[in-house]
Amino acid sequence: MRLAEHSYRTVAAIRGPLLFLEEVFSPRLGEEVLIVYPDGRTLEGEVLRIEESTVLVEVFGEPRGLDRERSRVIFSDAVKQAPLSAACIGRIFDGSFRPRDGLPMYIPERWEPVTGAPINPAARARPEQFIETGFAVIDGLNTLVKGQKLPIFSCSGLPSREIAAGILRQARLVDGGDFVVVFVALGLTYHNYAYYLEVLNGMGGGFVAFANLADDPVVERLLAPRLALAVAEYLAFERGMDVLVVITDMVNYCDALREVSAAREELPGRRGYPGYLYSDLASIYERAGRIKGQEGSVTMLPVVTMPEDDITHPIPDLTGYITEGQIVLSRELHRRGIFPPVDVLPSLSRLMQQGIGAGRTREDHRAIANRLYRAYARGRDLRKLEAIVGREGLPPREKQMLSFAEAFEERFVHQKERRTIGESLDAGLSLLQEAEGGGEGG
Repeated sequence: MRLAEHSYRTVAAIRGPLLFLEEVFSPRLGEEVLIVYPDGRTLEGEVLRIEESTVLVEVFGEPRGLDRERSRVIFSDAVKQAPLSAACIGRIFDGSFRPRDGLPMYIPERWEPVTGAPINPAARARPEQFIETGFAVIDGLNTLVKGQKLPIFSCSGLPSREIAAGILRQARLVDGGDFVVVFVALGLTYHNYAYYLEVLNGMGGGFVAFANLADDPVVERLLAPRLALAVAEYLAFERGMDVLVVITDMVNYCDALREVSAAREELPGRRGYPGYLYSDLASIYERAGRIKGQEGSVTMLPVVTMPEDDITHPIPDLTGYITEGQIVLSRELHRRGIFPPVDVLPSLSRLMQQGIGAGRTREDHRAIANRLYRAYARGRDLRKLEAIVGREGLPPREKQMLSFAEAFEERFVHQKERRTIGESLDAGLSLLQEAEGGGEGG
């Protein structure tokens, strides 16, 4: 960190991870600071707010041990920056970019602000290249496209962890090219961290990981996604790689934001979250995309565990406004042993049409997807009628629709091993042909 020759011992108050300093000369919003403990230990921090000569500093670490009279804060006259280099590939870091894998820190090729540089809307290239996740229900019906931001809406107790791990292991480009996964874990228990660590170690090194554990400083949950996206942007737009960013769980990020906002005594908005939650989430999600005339892309799959299974909760609600669709998990399917338990009807990929068809997936992809949606929706609707009159009270055609819906969930949505896009489409076509042979009618 680049340090200037001005420091202060004017700490007026300490509130959790926040320090209030008085009589600070010419501070900068977002300026990086070094906090010196009475025993000589140091921690980094960042200027969050400036009111005349009073400055609010956010501490990136454990504030226990700080003392108002004996602690010192050194101002650097520089914003928080990320150390960038291709040497980060295959490495695991914590939420402050310190190595968590026991290896020494690499020598960075350059430093860039963690906030990144906004992509000019006029310079954005249309997402139009397919990313294969290996899950038929995503690849076939809610296709992920390079440069897209497609959240996974989960509920407590559903296997979002296993789905995220499956995507980490299975995602690839069907047209080849350099492909890197940037994985961000926020507020993990040690058990979940050990699970993801095993997954990452089995990937062969094509990843960069940032892991913030449940007992790590809360403010690092706000920093980790921005550090990860600074790395993703560097690998994509400077190194020409296609980068898939997987973030789990954005609810932990938003809860950390609410906690810091409350400590700053800001007026709360919906459910106690700050009024700027929308713009804060947008500052993360909108860093996905492609740039005209440049190789590389940043694609984002954030996981959102909906509090109380409520899709209208501020976090999934605002996420849905910013992103380009959603993958919704179903508690009912999970109860029946379906994996991945993706609820097809409320799920949507708004950019699917841009990434499928001849030359990308298969020329009959759209037609098969439309027929599957139509037949499954009819079968789902008939389940309500079946609950009233029983299956024996339905005509043969409607019984066939009910059987199709069950077969679709058990043989298309449910899968035990990775499928290519060709295998996924063939599985769907086979179901349709069986249904038509039994009277479905296409």
